Amino acid sequence: MSNTRHQPAAPTTSRDLAAAATVTPHWHDENQIVYASRGVVAVHTESSRWIAPAHRALWIPSGTVHSHRAYGVTRLHFLGLTQNPLKLRSPSALAVSPLLRELLIAYTSLTHRETPAAKRMRLVLLDQLATASEQPVHVPAARDPRLATVCSLLEADPSDSRGLDALGRVAGASGRTLTRLFRDELAMTFPQWRTQLRLYHALRLLAEGVSVTSVAQQCGFATASAFIDVFRRSLGHTPGSYL
Repeated sequence: MSNTRHQPAAPTTSRDLAAAATVTPHWHDENQIVYASRGVVAVHTESSRWIAPAHRALWIPSGTVHSHRAYGVTRLHFLGLTQNPLKLRSPSALAVSPLLRELLIAYTSLTHRETPAAKRMRLVLLDQLATASEQPVHVPAARDPRLATVCSLLEADPSDSRGLDALGRVAGASGRTLTRLFRDELAMTFPQWRTQLRLYHALRLLAEGVSVTSVAQQCGFATASAFIDVFRRSLGHTPGSYL
């Protein structure tokens, strides 16, 4: 990302973003948790895109260039960390339990964080983060131009149901070559990547108030029931909970 800003300290704070508002590319010398208690936040890095509804938080390691975009009116909570309680070296989406949610909201909203009560809250928060499981909804970016062409086609129309052989005829590569590229470059199978892409777009549309039936159609699911099933298995909740 060009024109990135360096903010040495990762702030601990809460802020509201209007629908479609953005935070331009920047990086910190500290680790950071980004959580949206309302709305949906997407985080873009140089190699991937991540999206987090209210049951997910995003872990951004120090030195990672990233930008934010809000879908729907969004309440963001930022937690700066000099330590790495998760032992993760790359961005990830984390499951947020009800307790972790309340801790993130309460701690990032504090005016004074040096009181004994605030310090105890931070210790519990770090303990909860250390045990949070990874629950990604992310879309890794392709580098190979043939693979990037296929990804761009599906980005433009997530409902495109063509298989790799048909897409490969446009990209100038065989279905077998593309299958290998998905595995070697993106560490996913083609169906896994396409499902992540469709869920990414689905979360954006749901945050903007689009109906479940319409989201299913726009994102390429055969039926609304099929969409609900994939959504629940992937995220642990029904899409209706995000409307």
